[in-house]
Amino acid sequence: MKIVETALPGVLILEPRIFADERGSFLETWNRERFAEAGLPTHWEQDNLSVSKTGVVRGLHYQTIHPQGKLVRVAAGRVCDVAVDLRRNSPTFGRHISVELDADTARMLWIPVGFAHGFSVLDGPATFVYKVTDSYCAAGERTIRWNDPDLAIDWGLAEETAIVSAKDAAGKLFAEAEVFEEFPA
Repeated sequence: MKIVETALPGVLILEPRIFADERGSFLETWNRERFAEAGLPTHWEQDNLSVSKTGVVRGLHYQTIHPQGKLVRVAAGRVCDVAVDLRRNSPTFGRHISVELDADTARMLWIPVGFAHGFSVLDGPATFVYKVTDSYCAAGERTIRWNDPDLAIDWGLAEETAIVSAKDAAGKLFAEAEVFEEFPA
């Protein structure tokens, strides 16, 4: 597995080795020993899966209670995956990265605690699979508006055609969001 650093410290792209032949392909999506060697989590609290059609935008989500680190990947389709730095004392506070994830390359994104996360479906249906380091906590769930003009995220689709839940559309602007005052553990 190749690990690629991004412009946001701690957010990493993981590129697994794919073994392909005339029958199909095989790859490891997680290996405790390799993750430990790379300093990545080896304990996961929960695995999640969502399926979304082309044009869907989910996010930007994070939790203030039971904050979660996330290891995300796409098992089918193609998405634009986004992480936004919410760590006030970080030199990259308020900045974001966008990474295209798809089933063919099997690239994964590690998003540590302290970041908001979301994705848009560029080619669907997209099956989005992710592991999280802590349990879901409805009381701590927060949403930043996906189309916040201060963040100016390019989701790879036209805003007027985006399919967004009522909850995500009602998210707070980044300037109003609860952020992490210190780097979370």
